Amino acid sequence: MTATTQSAQEFLGLGFYTAADAARLLRMPALNIRRWLGGYAYVRDGERREIAPLWQPELPRFNGTIELTFRDLIELRFVHAFVGAGVGLKAIRNCLDYARQVVENDRPFSTSKFRTDGRTIFLESLQLLPEEAHLLDLKRHQYVFKRVIEQSFKDLDIEDSEVARWRPFKGRDSIVVDPARSFGQPIAAASGVPTQVLSESAIAEGSLERAAALFEVPLAVVRDAVKFEGELRAS
Repeated sequence: MTATTQSAQEFLGLGFYTAADAARLLRMPALNIRRWLGGYAYVRDGERREIAPLWQPELPRFNGTIELTFRDLIELRFVHAFVGAGVGLKAIRNCLDYARQVVENDRPFSTSKFRTDGRTIFLESLQLLPEEAHLLDLKRHQYVFKRVIEQSFKDLDIEDSEVARWRPFKGRDSIVVDPARSFGQPIAAASGVPTQVLSESAIAEGSLERAAALFEVPLAVVRDAVKFEGELRAS
């Protein structure tokens, strides 16, 4: 992570991620994150065109570097999932803009209302672009949007109508990403030991059992941490 001029206290409860951190956790190119949240420009037919960010991250940039909070991370996770399911960025951007109005939240994808009403919000948002609606396979996109929402919320914990935690390893309770703990880095849920530390310890010790004894955590948790970190490295 990069150093910032802001005090660590300001990040408590928000989570803190660079684009590289987010890319690692979401298993996606950091370039996509920088383009989606930083905007970009391209030239077509000799004309320069600029694409605005999908939204402005909660944290101010430091030396031009994008830095994200937990809510930014979860919103990105949804965008990444929608894109992976074949929904175009233009439709996602339109849905996001409309959802902000309906949900009355700047991070609408990570709210309980979007969990229950997301498909309806998406379809209503398409009505704002009638000239392009015929380009979409509406029946397919209804199904895709509903499936992505249902699958994505399975490993998210909601409190006070907003996503509070993410269980990133197959939805298991052993590992959690919680903005109120360790700046939102993946940790063993019960002990708070970072999964990266547990995994590296198991490798260094040459034994899952030794790592478990060293940090006084269950063997099953160390095993999950090793598998989780291994999957992140392989993606």
